[in-house]
Amino acid sequence: MKKRVLALLLSATCVMTMFAGCGDKGTGSSSGKGSVYYLNFKPEADAAWQELAKQYTEQTGVEVKVVTAASGQYEPTLSAEMAKSGAPTLFQCGNQAGLETWKDYCYDLKDTDVYKEMTTDDFNLKGANGEVYCIGYCYEAFGIIVNKALLKQAGYEVSDIKDFASLKAVAEDITARSEELGFSAFTSAGLDGSSSWRFSGHLANMPMYYEFNDNNITSQPATVTGAYLENYKAIWDLYINNATCAPSELATKTGDEAEAEFGQGKAVFYQNGTWEYSNLVTDTSKGFNMNADDLTMIPIYCGVDGEENAGLCCGTENCWAVNSKSSEEDIQATLDFMKWVVTSDEGTKMMAEQFGPIPFKAAKESENVFFTAANNYINDGKYVVTWAFNYTPNVDTWRAGVVDALLQYSANGGSWDNVKTAYVDGWATQYQNQ
Repeated sequence: MKKRVLALLLSATCVMTMFAGCGDKGTGSSSGKGSVYYLNFKPEADAAWQELAKQYTEQTGVEVKVVTAASGQYEPTLSAEMAKSGAPTLFQCGNQAGLETWKDYCYDLKDTDVYKEMTTDDFNLKGANGEVYCIGYCYEAFGIIVNKALLKQAGYEVSDIKDFASLKAVAEDITARSEELGFSAFTSAGLDGSSSWRFSGHLANMPMYYEFNDNNITSQPATVTGAYLENYKAIWDLYINNATCAPSELATKTGDEAEAEFGQGKAVFYQNGTWEYSNLVTDTSKGFNMNADDLTMIPIYCGVDGEENAGLCCGTENCWAVNSKSSEEDIQATLDFMKWVVTSDEGTKMMAEQFGPIPFKAAKESENVFFTAANNYINDGKYVVTWAFNYTPNVDTWRAGVVDALLQYSANGGSWDNVKTAYVDGWATQYQNQ
């Protein structure tokens, strides 16, 4: 779960809804002529979808069939089902690569009611001419988790941190007084395999996002310039020089250790994602017993101009598409069903319970305070830092090179130039190799 990128884009929890009417076609009223066949992506949500489909059929008389693919078997199942008569009318298309495969089967949702119900456009997959082919129905977010109680003990409030300069000032002051305070600024930025994805993937998303945003990159590029690698260096240096351990110890520091350091109140800041809520608050087996009211998540600031207007890093690989090859009646029935799911009490209740908050106006609030923070940033007009790392070629190999370079730099006094080489040259090499 942690390594999913959404994950972003988006790997995860919080599915939201691609259910709506289409312009003057999808008004939410059902003619009863068509039917819906939803090929569900998430096995853990099968029972909830089956029950919701039953409720809708009882209310409207429209047949809604839900079939759930086995875990890890969605693409082959989708390919097989699309080749049959009576193919799915509603299906999953998770990323740009998936869109390239299924674009000809994706109905343009741009003028539909479900699209108009969305609170952000950042999780959707689009065509070259602005078509909205896939709707991101749930998302995950990552950033810097904050223990507000410890921060207050150090004399600060979350509102004091608005950009990299203010984050740096707070962190370095805590470090200067760490013996007196009894805690550090940051948890260990471990580069053991159980932890390194947080930095070769999630933290590396920061220079990727800003470079791709500058250049309007919407598909995997063959090369990257590393234009924002100095910003990557700035936040990395802040992490490793204001932490619970010395930089020389990073090679063996694990993800569990970083989580425990935060859960036991040994650090104020901990880079991770929305999926950590259960581990920190509700999973009593870990013995943390943290108070949800003391937790929040702030953006990963790295010194980019205008970053005071940034929100959390949000993304998903969970997007819905409507089958454009279905009959007009079935498309209409599907759009009507979608409309009902994103606006009805029954639909939004199920979504909140199963997947957390969703990027739609009628979404019910989740108990997960990290999602609350993500939604608050969106609602305040902050820009979403999307999951650019979903474009990484040969992702595991590329990340391994970055981790090796970070280790050489951090633990052995190596040059940052090695990180730049692994990042820039490594990208070009892996793009060719893939």
